[in-house]
Amino acid sequence: MDWLTTVDHKKIGILYLIAGGFFFLVGGLEAILIRIQLMFPQKEVVTAQFYNELITMHGTTMIFLAAMPIIFALMNAIIPLQLGARDVAFPFLNALGFWTFFFGGLLLNVSFIAGSVPDAGWTMYAPLSGTQFTQHHGTDYYVIGLQIAGIGTLIGGINFLATIINMRAPGMTFMRMPMFTWASFITSALILFAFPALTVGLAALMFDRLFSGNFFNPQTGGNVVLWEHIFWIFGHPEVYILILPAFGIISEVISTFSRKRLFGYSSMVFATILIGFLGFMVWAHHMFTTGLGPVANALFSVATMLIAVPTGIKIFNWLFTMWGGSIRFTVANLYAIGFVPTFVMGGVTGVMLSAAPADYQYHDSYFVVAHFHYVIVGGLIMGIFAGLHYWWPKMFGRMLSEKLGKVTFWIFYIGFHLTFFVQHFLGLLGMQRRVWQYLDGMGFNNMNFISTIGALMMGVGTILFLINIVITLRKPKDCSNDPWEDGRTLEWTIASPAPEYNFAQTPLVRGYDAWWHEKMEGNTAMTPVEPIGPIHMPNASILPFVMGIGLFITGFGFMYSGEWGTLGFITVGHAVGIVGLLITFGCMGLRSLIDDHGFHIEEDEILKDQGVKS
Repeated sequence: MDWLTTVDHKKIGILYLIAGGFFFLVGGLEAILIRIQLMFPQKEVVTAQFYNELITMHGTTMIFLAAMPIIFALMNAIIPLQLGARDVAFPFLNALGFWTFFFGGLLLNVSFIAGSVPDAGWTMYAPLSGTQFTQHHGTDYYVIGLQIAGIGTLIGGINFLATIINMRAPGMTFMRMPMFTWASFITSALILFAFPALTVGLAALMFDRLFSGNFFNPQTGGNVVLWEHIFWIFGHPEVYILILPAFGIISEVISTFSRKRLFGYSSMVFATILIGFLGFMVWAHHMFTTGLGPVANALFSVATMLIAVPTGIKIFNWLFTMWGGSIRFTVANLYAIGFVPTFVMGGVTGVMLSAAPADYQYHDSYFVVAHFHYVIVGGLIMGIFAGLHYWWPKMFGRMLSEKLGKVTFWIFYIGFHLTFFVQHFLGLLGMQRRVWQYLDGMGFNNMNFISTIGALMMGVGTILFLINIVITLRKPKDCSNDPWEDGRTLEWTIASPAPEYNFAQTPLVRGYDAWWHEKMEGNTAMTPVEPIGPIHMPNASILPFVMGIGLFITGFGFMYSGEWGTLGFITVGHAVGIVGLLITFGCMGLRSLIDDHGFHIEEDEILKDQGVKS
């Protein structure tokens, strides 16, 4: 029950990690089925219809339900600790964000049980996603499930913005913030502007499907290119919403295990801001072949190429951070170092795709698939694995096995490059993406076979990581405050795992890499800015969980409103939907009417935690 009602940001981080990890396994299984289908020419391991469902759900699940929640897990677990804060700005909203994400994702995957799985691709291009070509409820699950899940993401972004702006410890100026927190700050700003665009698009598509609206249906005057604009105004910043936190993680890990200050910190900050800005300006490079015209294509080509400049700054700064450093090859650092050349390859092919004339040749080929996965899997997933190994002791008080972790890294890393490197050449040879089968004798056979072997190796690597977690869970929670001994930021100054109140005394920050700064001056602890005293904390609440259930019921009811018959003058589906809304609005009313003053953790308990007799 404690996990259903918690508003503690660290526990919510763990909930995000468990849910995101589960969806990662689901999406990974879908990917392996796709690769097994393509392992040999003209095989029928799965049907064409199920293949369409697999590629749709794989993309949707990995982007919305796996990658983002795991990033949110690390942001929840670490950002307040790096800021020297005792909590996030809005703990209740934080819990609500998780439960709306969870029930939105659950609704999307219920489609497998209901037998109406989304099959129009993860981009849901109109008119394929309209009622003319998709008459079953698959697209409805996508549209409504993602709207509910998107509420959680937007809430989370706003919460982190407010936390970072308002809850920094004394002395923690913006230019002293750790890079992971900086990257999360820009990511949250991108979420604030990008997700409303997606919500508007999904709402319009929902009206087209459920209420015979007229936004994207060309037969009734709608515009299909409008959907592409709306989707990619969200979709391109989404790439940076995913990758910027990974940049932040890599900066932290490489700096720590090189035992050096991050090279060019100021330039890294401004490069992050510039990447965030340019990320918003280049959505139309996904639409070169829709006929935007040469002027628009040229402008978006140049703007896209410009992103290589701040990204290149980051790459060189990571290399210069390692240069002359005392490098420790821990598992976290292996992932971080492996990330650098992998992401460079993804970036180079991105520049190739940004040239409009070249894009006409690469478009909808496996070259695009290879580029995208080099950026997202090679960038984001490597970053996530680096972050999980790095902060696991702080989150759980236990160290993951380094020995097993290194075996996992090499199997996953080699499997990744086997899977996606050859796909560049598949694309250049003319293999199209989203194909269910290909003919023998086209030169695709060997490379598809190699690609599938690589995908299976990635699956083995993931299983080894899970085994590592299970083995680690059997260990005692005996990690020290700074188990890597080279920690540089504030999270390494408190117990592992962190106590409920994070900091017994708010620390005074006297420079960038605050903890390293103190250690270099011979101090064994941060200087506090207040005496030990009672700490105010928020009460747990079941309302966020119930509100998530209410939205789940609402979505389910309205989706089937045309098929469940009538109850008097109202359809059963609408009645179910209204009940769900009443549950949600009822919880909002209770939250507004009931005074909740929280509670205090008393001084005696804090001193006991600190090992001092009261």
